[in-house]
Amino acid sequence: MTTVTSPSYADAVAKYEAVIGLETHVELGTRTKMFCGCTTEFGADPNTQVCPVCLGLPGALPVANEAAIEATIRIGLALNCRIAEWCRFARKNYFYPDMPKNFQTSQYDEPLCEDGWLDVDVDGETVRIEIERVHLEEDTGKSMHVGGATGRIQGATESLVDYNRAGIPLVEIVTKPVNGTGALAPEVARAYVTELREVIRSLGVSDVRMEQGSLRCDVNTSLNLPGQEWGTRTETKNVNSLRSVERAVRSEIIRQSGLLDAGERIVQETRHFHEDTGQTTPGRSKETATDYRYFPEPDLTPMSPDPEWVSRLREALPELPRDRRRRLQEAWGLSSLDMAAVLNAGAVDLIEATVAAGAKPEGARKWWMGELSRRANEAEMELGALGISPAQVAELQGLVDAGTLNDKLARQVIDGVLAGEGDPKAVADARGLAIVSDTGALTAAVDAAIAANPDVADKVRSGVHAAAGVLIGAVMKETRGQADAKTVRELILSRLS
Repeated sequence: MTTVTSPSYADAVAKYEAVIGLETHVELGTRTKMFCGCTTEFGADPNTQVCPVCLGLPGALPVANEAAIEATIRIGLALNCRIAEWCRFARKNYFYPDMPKNFQTSQYDEPLCEDGWLDVDVDGETVRIEIERVHLEEDTGKSMHVGGATGRIQGATESLVDYNRAGIPLVEIVTKPVNGTGALAPEVARAYVTELREVIRSLGVSDVRMEQGSLRCDVNTSLNLPGQEWGTRTETKNVNSLRSVERAVRSEIIRQSGLLDAGERIVQETRHFHEDTGQTTPGRSKETATDYRYFPEPDLTPMSPDPEWVSRLREALPELPRDRRRRLQEAWGLSSLDMAAVLNAGAVDLIEATVAAGAKPEGARKWWMGELSRRANEAEMELGALGISPAQVAELQGLVDAGTLNDKLARQVIDGVLAGEGDPKAVADARGLAIVSDTGALTAAVDAAIAANPDVADKVRSGVHAAAGVLIGAVMKETRGQADAKTVRELILSRLS
């Protein structure tokens, strides 16, 4: 048996060229399912949102959901796709426990949208990801494996199936092969899914929540030596976070490189990504299109979208995320590096809303990217889930701008807001947090600091005004940080002049 040694990632990409491709599934946020009137609400009791149509019972006939068709066309337009003048549904035949009909109503050789592209920014460069197709289908049910330690079928004592998800409108977005990205292939994959999620979210057609399965990604990876034909690809299924998309590509590049170095061949198969180890393991051999025995769906008529309707949908598209970021970057006066940091922190919407609530851009960015990001990281939560609103951050910055609070006091106010004590002004009033700038109230503290530090006072008297910082610090400590530092400095210099 050949011993396979995993190379370093740097060695793998130095020797081989990676080709990636991504198949992203988006559950649409329609009120009802794709071909029936069952509700699509997430989290209902198992098998309570089903009917004869989505269960595939004899004699039940499907009717296509117009809202889902419109949403798919809008996604295609946002991805610069050509919208088909005529297309139809097909039956994709395969036999899994989570497929109540034993076939999936999908699209095959005649998708609704095709030949598009999406630009993403990676490491200061723009990479164009070409889109092969955007097609509409129905989702499957959900298998739940219980009794084991991993939640997978291996080691489980029994498997259950919830058909509530079966029949929910599902859009599949398939890229063309992406090559020539070198060592950046994992980052390109993550950037693409990130940008795609933002585009779909801006359209309002899905909540694209990866943790709930409304956005799922399959990652294809292959390696070849420079100048040779592309290698055999593997498909890593249902990667459920942006970070894992990047890790899955990196893991497959290392694994495949080790096999090729050892003279082994790559098997075309689906693989599972494990969050805990960052590794992939075999799933099943990968089917081809002929294995699915596609044929036109006999119970649904072909679709021919009205060109005028498509034109109206195109004109009504919202500002897309990439254009919006450019506009905000210019308005906020940020460098490309600063804007990338804001985007990575998930703070674009929060800062924009804070500015809309009255804060200046620099103040809004300071709080969201500084103190609030730190707290969110410590709590291991999304920045927007921290428990303070953009309006409250704008009010907080307003108190700082007015001289009522300094940054130290403002951080104490944040403590109160996050503890549920109210809005910033109410917290500041209730806790007695306000800058003291009245000279009469500060004189005693200044005199006490001078008396306690005679050597420092002598330096200030001799003209070394920088030494006043020690006295200012003593006053700030005495007043629990509530003294106005500028007023304190003026008092010290006045009394020691």
